[in-house]
Amino acid sequence: MLTYQYTARDPQNGKTVKSSVQADSEAAAAKLISGEGLVPTDIHQGDAGIGSLLSGFGNKVKTKDRVLFSRQLSTLINAGVPLLQSLRSVNQQSTSKPLQVVISGVVGDVEGGSSLGNAMAKYPKVFNQIYLSLISAGESSGTLDKALDRLALQQEKEADLNSKIRGAMIYPLVVLVVMIAVVGFMVVKVLPQVKLLYDGMKGSSLPLITRILLGVSDFTIKYWWVVLIVIGLGAFATTRWARTGPGKEVIDKFKMRGWPIGKLFMKVYMARFARTGSTLVASGVPLLQVLSISGDAVNNIHIQRAIQRAAEKVKGGKSLADSIENDDNFLPLVPNMLRIGEQSGAIEQMMGKVADYYEKEVDTEVANISSIIEPVMMVLLGVVAFIIVAAVLLPIYGLAGSSSLGG
Repeated sequence: MLTYQYTARDPQNGKTVKSSVQADSEAAAAKLISGEGLVPTDIHQGDAGIGSLLSGFGNKVKTKDRVLFSRQLSTLINAGVPLLQSLRSVNQQSTSKPLQVVISGVVGDVEGGSSLGNAMAKYPKVFNQIYLSLISAGESSGTLDKALDRLALQQEKEADLNSKIRGAMIYPLVVLVVMIAVVGFMVVKVLPQVKLLYDGMKGSSLPLITRILLGVSDFTIKYWWVVLIVIGLGAFATTRWARTGPGKEVIDKFKMRGWPIGKLFMKVYMARFARTGSTLVASGVPLLQVLSISGDAVNNIHIQRAIQRAAEKVKGGKSLADSIENDDNFLPLVPNMLRIGEQSGAIEQMMGKVADYYEKEVDTEVANISSIIEPVMMVLLGVVAFIIVAAVLLPIYGLAGSSSLGG
């Protein structure tokens, strides 16, 4: 339920009334106000003040909440409960405040005569194009409950894939952060102490590696704000570049071909393409629309363009398998399985099997990457440790040598 602030006129005495009311939509709020014998003159969604600002930091609908919403709504509709009643029931059971706000808006639009798909389309950050297409297809075919069930499964599979990717990347990131922290501590705290010891020795000079690191240390201590600004600007510029066309092309190409992550991401992309396609085809979405939506779902600009090229060939009368065969943006198994599916009239099942296969292969690739990255990171960590230790110990050995010679 949403909170609406309103101004209304009491026709009995002509007085102006200002208050608030909870309703699913502005239209529903107007009905409630009119039911109290008032004539509303202004209705707007209320402001929760500081609470709304604080809640803004956690206003993203989580995947698990969206999956639970889809499953619960599917169950209620399958049991014969009317759509509006089902939506309200699910909203009452939801523990996600952001999702409750969204569902309340959807209920208000549906109550006003909108279709479920059109009502959900107002919230693209919550319901993506795959979701909307399946809902629209389910509504038009009278199989909304099955469409919602497929959506829940598709979202679970996608969340599982994303979790595996994060799992593969977390180890090197943790090692990198620890390495930077250790180097920073040694350069800023330890090396300056070595310099103080050496400053009292006449005719002595620090080794080159120590002088270089001390230069970095002095600059960092004196101009730390410059370092922070440079790091911030660098991160901002890199992020902006990565979101532009040229930047995304480079990064997406590296994901597909770069060592050692190329094989992992290619299998992730094939799994996404096949899983999305299987879900959409099963719901009766036309093939060209399936390709368009699948291209967006893959989230790689090169594969998306390859799918667009394939769609043009399909328009011209070629089969989907022939359209993507010999394309380097697809692994060979995909067109081979699609051809079997097209010839047997079971393309939905074949795409599902392709998705299952590559989702299992992702587990293997994650294990392979871990076995490769661990020794590489250990060697890198060893090299950095050697440089730091050399920068600290060489001056100390120099002091010891000078003392023995002086004796």
